Amino acid sequence: MENNSVRSFTILGITIGLGLSILGFLLGNAAIKFKEYERTVTVKGLSEQEHLADVVIWPIQFTVANNRLENIFIDVEESTEKMVAFLESNGIEASEISIASPSVTDKQAQQYGGYDGSGFRYVANQVVTVYSSKVEEVRS
Repeated sequence: MENNSVRSFTILGITIGLGLSILGFLLGNAAIKFKEYERTVTVKGLSEQEHLADVVIWPIQFTVANNRLENIFIDVEESTEKMVAFLESNGIEASEISIASPSVTDKQAQQYGGYDGSGFRYVANQVVTVYSSKVEEVRS
């Protein structure tokens, strides 16, 4: 009976040891996999390195002011045409240029501050955006 008991304890000990070994292996692999999901780079010390972008997004904003609403739209259109012509003359294709709708503000209709009579009543902001993969051409 004692021999049977020793054999049971031996099998139990081996099973527990094997189970703990497998558990340790699985937890170690899980920790490694978990750390692989962090897509960061840790750098110690002081260094800088520039990397060239593969896409350029260049918003160009300008403002036009006038006292007559119909004239402000004409001024915005003329300025936008000049901007697009300048960009195209410097090698940027028309398909890479997008024009947003102008944002017009009536200073006399402002809730706070009001219109004090000085300057222009209407102010328009216009954004022309260049989106291109030709980084060096746009940069120059």
